[in-house]
Amino acid sequence: MDRIAITDKAAEVLEQLKSKHGELIFHQSGGCCDGSSPMLFEKEDMYLDESDILLGKLNGVSFYMNQDQFEYWKHTHLTVDITKGRGASFSLEIPLGLRFLIHSRLLTEQENAELNKQ
Repeated sequence: MDRIAITDKAAEVLEQLKSKHGELIFHQSGGCCDGSSPMLFEKEDMYLDESDILLGKLNGVSFYMNQDQFEYWKHTHLTVDITKGRGASFSLEIPLGLRFLIHSRLLTEQENAELNKQ
């Protein structure tokens, strides 16, 4: 049971960026500058600490979310997608004239019981 997924279109862009930049990491912080959008960085450019929660991997790329942001999203399944347009962030897809975004849906009762065990 997964908490996060990626669309085919977003996965194509992710693979293109992996080829160009090497190891990558997604992070969603909830802060300023499109912080509530998933941002993609070169792995060594992103500092993680105990407040970052690993939601899963998308095509081998770890997806982390800040703990405070996770509290708002923990009852949802997230799907990373891509759209035309420039976000206000330093995410690697921005120079391509694209930006990653999140689609969400509430977890089913079964998913919630499994993914949010007390």
